[in-house]
Amino acid sequence: MAAPTEKNSDLKSEQVTVVTAKNHGLVKLAGMQIVAGGSAGLVEVSLMHPLDLVKTRFQVQRGPDDPQRYKSLADCFRRIYAKEGIASFYKGILPPILAETPKRATKFFTFEQYKKFWAFGEPAPNALGLSMAGLCSGLTEAIVINPFEVVKVRLQAERDVILGEQKSAFAIAREVVKKDGYGMQGLNKGLTATLGRHGVWNMIYFGFYHNIKDAFPQYENPKAEFGRKFAIGLVAGTLASTVNIPFDVAKSRIQGPQPVPGVIKYRTCFRTMVTVFKEEGAIALFKGWVPKIMRLGPGGAIMLMVYEQVYEFLKEKF
Repeated sequence: MAAPTEKNSDLKSEQVTVVTAKNHGLVKLAGMQIVAGGSAGLVEVSLMHPLDLVKTRFQVQRGPDDPQRYKSLADCFRRIYAKEGIASFYKGILPPILAETPKRATKFFTFEQYKKFWAFGEPAPNALGLSMAGLCSGLTEAIVINPFEVVKVRLQAERDVILGEQKSAFAIAREVVKKDGYGMQGLNKGLTATLGRHGVWNMIYFGFYHNIKDAFPQYENPKAEFGRKFAIGLVAGTLASTVNIPFDVAKSRIQGPQPVPGVIKYRTCFRTMVTVFKEEGAIALFKGWVPKIMRLGPGGAIMLMVYEQVYEFLKEKF
């Protein structure tokens, strides 16, 4: 009997893959998407959190009259290390750790579901549909994550306090709820800015990655193919982070300490942007850009790589 040709072997492999995919029910696939998304978030935040802290410090500081103003990225790292200790680069990490599983799980799971909606019955959505699926997944993610963001920013904005002496995330959450409740002045403070930040970021991130990924030829070499996808994810994360940063600055100002204690200066998203623009100039709306893209450029690539690897592993094994 003749040995199977390479073409027949590939065809058989494709048939097996199709059968395997059909054996996964919707509930099981949803579970795999949630687990893969949560894994992606956990890895990304564990590696990149120090840059998120530095980004927040730059965003909450005022203009040149701020006596504690950081002069540069290096100055920020140096002063935090000297005054607060190396462990303080992980200030506020508990809320993201607790939130990353539901946050990233929500991101990737809802993106997969919104893709079906925006496909309008077709096998796959077009370029606009992919971007709209990203936008919708970002808005959904923002609703889930905003209370965690309020607590995280409060912890990250506290200067000159070492990590061991800082109040816990749970203590800060209780303080916020006791003083301002669960609403738009409490644990959901800055929700509009968070919706803008996550909606815009996911729209560009998913839209760019999934539209560009298939525009370039794939490599047979696994390392080269990994590099191709990582590079596209890196550009997607960097571009998304650049476009959405004014929303991020507004969110940090609203959720962080106000210039005058007891007087709320930053209330709503777009009014905060206008205030920052008038008082500090357009460049102030991009504060924290360098640490942000240092985190979410490679961080965005890491998330996509971990998600795809874990998702494929789960589909293969289960």
